Amino acid sequence: MELLYKRATMEDLALLMETRIEVLRAANRLSDEADLSEVKEQSFHYYKKALGLGTHIAYLIFDQDRFVGAGGISFYQVMPTCHNPSGNKAYIMNMYTHPRYRRKGIAFKMLDLLVNDARDRGITHISLEATDMGRPLYEKYGFVAMKDEMELPV
Repeated sequence: MELLYKRATMEDLALLMETRIEVLRAANRLSDEADLSEVKEQSFHYYKKALGLGTHIAYLIFDQDRFVGAGGISFYQVMPTCHNPSGNKAYIMNMYTHPRYRRKGIAFKMLDLLVNDARDRGITHISLEATDMGRPLYEKYGFVAMKDEMELPV
């Protein structure tokens, strides 16, 4: 199987939007009837800005002309710490592989592309949220559960 891993550009916004919504429906077990129009609109603005600034990189995967997967990484900075003197971090998101293409190493290769993009920027701290289905992939790659982080839903 000869797959093309393509770095997304502004011309790919429509496909990025479709993929984003598909990922959210799958990860959150939402029906096709769930209204995600606001999320789609805000995601469009996010992608347009972040791709333009280079604070987000996304890849699209194709089997000839058929879309089969995607993944993205966002770059941001927090206050520097002893463990991360630059404060630069990255967050992997929107990992998706079409069901017929799963368990073939595609997501692992996507993850490797994203991690290497972060390394090329000198980033030493990469995080992500894992679904139950994705957790084994991330653990195989070397991601570990975080023990000190908390979140307050407001």
